[in-house]
Amino acid sequence: MDPHPPAPGGPSAPADALIAVDVQNDFLPGGSLAVPGGGEVLAPLNAWLAAFAARGCATLASRDWHPPDHCSFRARGGPWPAHCVAGTDGAAFAPGLVLPHGCEVVDKGTHAGAEAYSAFDGTGLAQRLRARGVRRLWIGGLATDYCVLATARGALAAGLAVVVLTDAVRAVEVAPGDGARALAALAAEGATLRAGRP
Repeated sequence: MDPHPPAPGGPSAPADALIAVDVQNDFLPGGSLAVPGGGEVLAPLNAWLAAFAARGCATLASRDWHPPDHCSFRARGGPWPAHCVAGTDGAAFAPGLVLPHGCEVVDKGTHAGAEAYSAFDGTGLAQRLRARGVRRLWIGGLATDYCVLATARGALAAGLAVVVLTDAVRAVEVAPGDGARALAALAAEGATLRAGRP
């Protein structure tokens, strides 16, 4: 049992960290893989990012950073249109996302032959968070049913407590209800679902 568990309420340093998952142009309206309502995550996420920074807690932002021939692209037999190609405008963080000073950027999906929905896939993130003393990860961003789901599961697998900010996530909904099913699955697996702003 953790002798110093994270506080049950709001975030405190160093136990808590927040990650904004894949809030990139290609996932916003007009992007090549737009998430319905994707822009709606910006205001709540910005509020949480500012609150975490004000409390001295770690903030992170993951991004898809794909090579042009990534295996997830339809041209390579994958399920998705080309998106978030490294160095392109589509891969840039949304202009409305306000990342605090010192926010750590986590690049994922950087190898052409490997999928990486989770910010923990091949990034060394679990080790870096442990080294900082982080024991609980708060998660918002895009998309609920893919990269948010996978990142939350990666955090749980790493032994971290997880809080999913339900007002700061939106789903792709390839099948209707995928977002709600993803949240229900995470709750069943031990994540906390939290609505509202700080």
